[in-house]
Amino acid sequence: MEKEKEQEEKLVKKKKAIMHAHDHNNTVMRMASIAISLNARLKASDMPLHMQEHALHYTRSLITYGHGHHHYPSNKPTHTHLARELKKEFDSMYGPAWHCVIGTSFGSYVSHTGGAFFYFSIDSLSVLLFKTEVYLVTPPPPPPHTN
Repeated sequence: MEKEKEQEEKLVKKKKAIMHAHDHNNTVMRMASIAISLNARLKASDMPLHMQEHALHYTRSLITYGHGHHHYPSNKPTHTHLARELKKEFDSMYGPAWHCVIGTSFGSYVSHTGGAFFYFSIDSLSVLLFKTEVYLVTPPPPPPHTN
């Protein structure tokens, strides 16, 4: 009886592992499909899938169409414009304090909030998007007054 129970538990664990692997494979395939359709390359991330998708689609739309009523010189947004708009979008959707670096060549070494880091490229542009914690800096108390 005990042996049967152990075998049944092993089968349940194995089935769960297979289902998890299947879900992971579907996620990988979905992101690969999105990346291909947007001419993007995913480099590093610990961001949830829906946020990665949002970043990819929003960045592609900024590059292709610009944002709202902004009229960029020669109808092409600068890297700074793109970074500002993507940062503002993520601040409004997922709370402050997002940071965005966009360019064709840069190095970086950043600290970020867990689950809020995404490094990818679209066309020839590399995009680094990450969130940090915001803390209010309070001045130290004044030194004691001595006479």
